[in-house]
Amino acid sequence: MKNIHEEVQAYYGNELTKSEDLKTNACCTMEEPAEYIKAALSNIHDEVMAKYYGCGLAIPSELEGLRILDLGSGSGRDCYILSQFVGQNGEVIGVDMTDQQLDVANRHIDYHTEKFGYNRSNVQFIKGNIESLETLNLAPESFDLIISNCVINLAKDKEKVLADAYRLLKPGGEMYFSDVYSDRRISKDLQNDPVLWGECLSGALYWNDFLRTARKVGFTDPRSVKNNPISIENAEVSAKCGDIKFFSVTYRLWKIDGLEDECEDYGQAVAYKGTIENNASSFDLDDHHNFPKNKIVTVCGNTYKMLHDTRLANHFEFYGTWDTHYGVFEGCGGAMPFDTENGEAASCC
Repeated sequence: MKNIHEEVQAYYGNELTKSEDLKTNACCTMEEPAEYIKAALSNIHDEVMAKYYGCGLAIPSELEGLRILDLGSGSGRDCYILSQFVGQNGEVIGVDMTDQQLDVANRHIDYHTEKFGYNRSNVQFIKGNIESLETLNLAPESFDLIISNCVINLAKDKEKVLADAYRLLKPGGEMYFSDVYSDRRISKDLQNDPVLWGECLSGALYWNDFLRTARKVGFTDPRSVKNNPISIENAEVSAKCGDIKFFSVTYRLWKIDGLEDECEDYGQAVAYKGTIENNASSFDLDDHHNFPKNKIVTVCGNTYKMLHDTRLANHFEFYGTWDTHYGVFEGCGGAMPFDTENGEAASCC
């Protein structure tokens, strides 16, 4: 493919007119939304919904008042969901390079402002390439949260996208995004197939390369939130991909000083207060950390920091210090974090 960006723009601007035009389910959300997200979706314009091509739910908890950036915002679906959760005092900025998608997103700003009962819009959409964020006049350390939904796989220079996201996040900020990953590196032949690239398959990162890249740019301890195997039900596409296995995965990456590259034990514990909206009985930090309300749970140093040094801090009680190190936190391992049979994640700590 001589120009990936032009191919992607053509595919999402001209080839696809609605989500049903996709040839595989790689860019389809397989996860059932929570009821409060379903309620937010019911407020979104039909045209915005029809041109949605995401692969997950890039909507974390505790969003009131946040400033959020959506990389590859498309028709604006996720931005309009987030608009409802950040409230009138929050802000959501979507970046996309496809004119047709931006036209849909911008066409319905007034509709959603009125629908949400706001006196002004808290959403804006900017034309731009997520591999050139430095050209968009976005101030460093100015965002509380960066999301993306099945778009980073479409970028050629994924390391730069992640590095720029790290630069734009405030200390304690988070990148929370869904994307497609593979169980091995994709061959050059498949990478040069414009349909497979547009379908979010041949641009998928090998999961271990992703972990290495995320850590290299500063996101020391990537955490998987949800993962699902992707089935390719198009015979021609399946034949091209052969034995490669693909996964739709939601990751959360934290910009926190002092995270370690292994889960270390300092004898610390936390207790969830039950105060995060829509998470009254328990809170899931990731796919292997569930915190029931009022239960004291031992945690590694990294998990302690992810709760203590971020917007989640007010919702937890914290126990212990950093005075004594007890070695590696029990249960850590280095196996592939996705189960190839049922999509359940293997525990890393």
